[in-house]
Amino acid sequence: MKTNFLAHKKIFLPVLLVLVFANGCKKEFLDRKPLGQLTFDTFFQNEEQAIQATNAVYNQYRSFDCAALALLACSDIISDDADKGSVPNDQPPIQEIDDFVAGPSNSFFSAIWRGHYRAIARANLAIQNIPNVDMDASLRDRLVGECRFLRAHSYMLLVQWFGALPLITEPLNEDEYYAQQRQPVESVYAQIEADLLAAITALPEKNGYASKDLGRATKGAAKGLLAKLYMLKKDYANAERYCMEIIQSNQYSLVPNYANIFTQAYENGQESLFEIQAAAYPAAVAGPGASPYNMVQGVRGTPNLGWGFNRPSDNLVAAYENTLDPRRKATIINEGDVLPDGTVVQDNPQILYARYNKKAWVPSHSGLQDNGPGNIRILRYADILLLAAEALNENNKQAEALTYLNQVRKRARDSSPVPLPGLLPNVTITDQAQLRERIYRERRVELAMEQLRWFDLLRWGRAASVMQAVGKTNFVAGKNELLPIPQTEIDLTGQLIAQNPNY
Repeated sequence: MKTNFLAHKKIFLPVLLVLVFANGCKKEFLDRKPLGQLTFDTFFQNEEQAIQATNAVYNQYRSFDCAALALLACSDIISDDADKGSVPNDQPPIQEIDDFVAGPSNSFFSAIWRGHYRAIARANLAIQNIPNVDMDASLRDRLVGECRFLRAHSYMLLVQWFGALPLITEPLNEDEYYAQQRQPVESVYAQIEADLLAAITALPEKNGYASKDLGRATKGAAKGLLAKLYMLKKDYANAERYCMEIIQSNQYSLVPNYANIFTQAYENGQESLFEIQAAAYPAAVAGPGASPYNMVQGVRGTPNLGWGFNRPSDNLVAAYENTLDPRRKATIINEGDVLPDGTVVQDNPQILYARYNKKAWVPSHSGLQDNGPGNIRILRYADILLLAAEALNENNKQAEALTYLNQVRKRARDSSPVPLPGLLPNVTITDQAQLRERIYRERRVELAMEQLRWFDLLRWGRAASVMQAVGKTNFVAGKNELLPIPQTEIDLTGQLIAQNPNY
């Protein structure tokens, strides 16, 4: 029975019963009673339902498929930033990914494919139907813009993971789902670009939202994702343009203390361009607004905060140019560390050399640890500053590139609890090749454990050399830059979807 590929037609109406979106710093949820038996004939009839359909797209990014082990395995763990973590016999498929021996049947490849195509399916339904709703025109256009941004976000991840993709931009009949073929990467890029340009036109700036709506997609977020697309395409002129538009918008600034960025108090704060919203459900069980993101990376043992996956690697620890770089302590939890809530991480004899991702840390909360309340940072201002520096350097504007690189470094050294002369001095190199290396290094330590490293290595063309250098000798150039297409999807389409090379 065909039940997996894009998994779409049957998922929308049940989702309407759990349409939840965390709005603003107060995490105001749409706590709604069941809506009854909804059908396509009775939905998309009013403004409220248009909002709910949009919220359903956001909601997907809190799912296990999109926010838990599959995400971490295929971003941090696959890279040189992290190892599998947890206890040795827990989740062998993740170790296979870490070791580059995973094949098309690995369940975590299926999860990220399924999770993001479900988000795309929800976005497609909303984009097609919301324009026909009799409602405030500016709100209608904004909701469609949000959905186009979210669709672009999913396609951006999928195309970097898998390469050529089935390109679905409208709801399909059931049989049509199984007749899809992969479209060239360039076609996927073109769709992402079109969605983001439309979103930029439709969306407000961050300060254009009421406080209850903070966390929704903004003009700045769409420009940031578009800049990343242009960096991927090596269109450095356009990447520079959109980075500079964000910088000059005066909507964003660096949080003075680096460690504060990842606390709940600074969610949707001055440095945030886009975050996946989450909040613990105030009950003894996990609620629909929660995310598994915190739990799967949480300290395993005492205190008991989670499963202990995504261990910061030895190579990452050594990557900081100074052991007193405040970013290292703000990124990595070691045994014996005192956590922000005052608890001490105890030795766990089941885990050898345990470390944990501090950027995913949240204190104990109601509803067990799978009721994760922490937002997932997707795009922040420091990322944009470093993209601007990179693009400017490639455009032979080294002096300007240094301005933005050194803003990031200054914030890092100013985050030290005590002044340390000589800590992280400004970079003054103007040779393009040498400055490129400094920017690459700064991106790694500034954005470590934020699920970005693997994608940087891919677009720089350095995945093979870096993986070999850290002992991942099973990496095969020309193969492992892409993940295998899940075998279930190939089978369900009767081989219409072809496998990536060498799998």
